[in-house]
Amino acid sequence: MLSMVLGGRGSPAVLTPSKPATWRSHSKGAPSASSTATVASTISGPIPSPGISVAEIDCGIGFGSRVVKRVIRILEVGEIRLRAVAEDHSITADEIIGATRRWLERSVIGLNLCPFAESVYRGDRVRFRVSEQRSASALLEELRTELSDLHAADPLQCETTLLIHPWVLADFIEYNDFLDVCAATIAELGLEGELQVASFHPQYQFAGTQSEDIENYTNRSPYPMLHLLREASIERAIAAMPDTDEIYRRNIRTLRDLGHAGWQRLWRD
Repeated sequence: MLSMVLGGRGSPAVLTPSKPATWRSHSKGAPSASSTATVASTISGPIPSPGISVAEIDCGIGFGSRVVKRVIRILEVGEIRLRAVAEDHSITADEIIGATRRWLERSVIGLNLCPFAESVYRGDRVRFRVSEQRSASALLEELRTELSDLHAADPLQCETTLLIHPWVLADFIEYNDFLDVCAATIAELGLEGELQVASFHPQYQFAGTQSEDIENYTNRSPYPMLHLLREASIERAIAAMPDTDEIYRRNIRTLRDLGHAGWQRLWRD
């Protein structure tokens, strides 16, 4: 499955079935639903919600002989959110993957939001990995492993990876900040030009949009996840599409025609 990225007016976001997924800076927020997907596009970010305190932690990422200190904003959540997470922890990895498959089949593939996704998914070349990590630093180590494993894997067996992390980065702003660390990690591993990370999140919001604008739902997944992509796959997909910009324009039309009521109907069994 290929991730699509929308660039334009909205808050943070990623696995957007509107443009081929390419890495871009998320240091200031998420891509918008109208901008072009480029390797290094910058988007404006959201303002933290009232009542949430922001703490900063340093994360050292090595580049050869030098270490660049990355500052990640980690949002400290209150007891209500922590209690909700604890209650949901009875969900199994199989159930999480099942919900993710349902989302792919009914939204990404069912609405044709990503025209490149179906063949990879039906060919069983998507790796679903559910992380049990509870901290951004631990998730980063798992991401390193998954990036290395994907790079080493035969693309005919494993084309792409969905790293689903239900128990960490549940807040979208926190998640959006973490995407910069993902980009730095790819560089650290010497995988620039080989792999990219695209993003999907239950609270996904493109820069310049309101939270409940329907176009944000192109990237709203059941759980926070990082979509690991091969750049060669992206290049092949782009080469096969005469006008990739039309994908995101069509997706916006599709979601607006569907509306919130239509979106809710997708999930009725």
